[in-house]
Amino acid sequence: MSASVLLTCVLIVLARVTDVSLDTLRTVSVVQGRRAFSAALGFFEALIYIAVVAQVLRNFDHAAYAFAYAAGFALGTYLGIVVEQHLGFGTQLACFITYKGDAMSVALDGICYPVARVEGKASRGDVSLFYVEVPRRRTQQLMLMARSADASCFCVVNDLRLACYLPGKAIAVRAA
Repeated sequence: MSASVLLTCVLIVLARVTDVSLDTLRTVSVVQGRRAFSAALGFFEALIYIAVVAQVLRNFDHAAYAFAYAAGFALGTYLGIVVEQHLGFGTQLACFITYKGDAMSVALDGICYPVARVEGKASRGDVSLFYVEVPRRRTQQLMLMARSADASCFCVVNDLRLACYLPGKAIAVRAA
């Protein structure tokens, strides 16, 4: 394999990694309703995609280009997920279900996120449910805080998306 073919393969891999990573971020942005950001990512994604596909199809006599294309796709998928998880776009609703309501209340006191407490009855006695709206990148910290109050608490986390606006208020609903 010549140096030219090898360099082209490396460029194809790098371009596909970039293209597919942008695609992953765009897909998450679309689900979260971020229209302008999604459109901007889609523009650059398509531009890179067209350039790479043209290069591969123009020189299809080199099978290495097809392998570089596939490798870039796989690496881009992985990297896109890693980047998206690191950025942590969006908001989540964490629900903590615990038999130690007072301890959980103390642990969640002063976290600066909206918290709602609901009391109920379960087979083992009184139970408390704590609903907390939290930025996605802070969800793990919140879960550690809750586990420090009750290591056996049950937690359910859902992604939120702003669905509609009322005067002075936003109503959040679970994303599909």
